[in-house]
Amino acid sequence: MSHLRQLMAPVYVPGTEPLPPGYTEEDRAEVAKIAKWNKIANGSMESCPTKCALSGAAGFGLGAFFSLMSTSFAVDDPLRRTTLAANGLAGDAAKDLTTMQSTKEFFKQTGKSMYRSGKGFGKVGALYSGIECCIEAYRAKNDLVNPVAAGFMAGAILARNSGPKAAIGGGVAFAAFSGAIDM
Repeated sequence: MSHLRQLMAPVYVPGTEPLPPGYTEEDRAEVAKIAKWNKIANGSMESCPTKCALSGAAGFGLGAFFSLMSTSFAVDDPLRRTTLAANGLAGDAAKDLTTMQSTKEFFKQTGKSMYRSGKGFGKVGALYSGIECCIEAYRAKNDLVNPVAAGFMAGAILARNSGPKAAIGGGVAFAAFSGAIDM
């Protein structure tokens, strides 16, 4: 029986666990306080509201960045504008704005576009991660069913204003995408 004891994990009464190397018995209270706050921090990061808020914020930032990049690539070439104006194809784009006015207008439109795109990405991220976290907490499992079910529900919610057929189609498409990403 003694040979089996060597293979078993040691069991300690709470508060009497061995201290990390370099700590003395006087440091036990400080180590316990650090362990308590570590447990609180880990628990808060695993909560559904925190996951939802972090996904929404990350989605907002990612959407704003994508919009910034696409807007910066969509800036008209000054030589192209001159050529279009010479050929009479410029239309209303031939406004005579100063450099300061056009720069101000560019940044205003870029900011609006970044906010609009960021808001959409943030909404999708928060919705999906919130639903997935709730499903995972309800099922008490972490498998492929959670992201697929969350994807279906999120896709259906996002497409709900277009009718039931579009809601089901959006749910199926989002579920397939979520399942493919998590495989």
